[in-house]
Amino acid sequence: MKVMRVLLIIVAVASVGLSVFAHPDVSKVKVIAYYFHGNFRCYSCRFIEKNTELAIKKYFDDALKSGQLVFKAVNVEKKENQHFVNDYQLYTKSVVLSLVRDGKEMKFKNLEKVWQLLRNKDEFYNYIKEETQGFLDELSEEDKT
Repeated sequence: MKVMRVLLIIVAVASVGLSVFAHPDVSKVKVIAYYFHGNFRCYSCRFIEKNTELAIKKYFDDALKSGQLVFKAVNVEKKENQHFVNDYQLYTKSVVLSLVRDGKEMKFKNLEKVWQLLRNKDEFYNYIKEETQGFLDELSEEDKT
């Protein structure tokens, strides 16, 4: 009886693994939308993070589900994340888009206008949408399949 259970578990694990391998490796190419913050987070900082994430979910849900687009909030005051300050020349809380291919960053852009658009939610969403779409458009057709 124990042998049968072990075999069933092995078959179940193997079939789950096969379904993972049946999908293309989307980790090869993707766009990462970062929101960089510190320990102290004012109302404006929270607005930027929340509305960046909501805009990305609203306009790019399929890309998020497929792994072509990833949203990450990152505290740059944590030791393991401090390198981002130099990597992206950060001087304040920021939204940065990064195009990654085969584990290597190809380009990035700091979306500095998020601070100017705080008082206009529609324009803020549109800015995030247009900039993110521009990065996603750079993925080749091969990358999208």
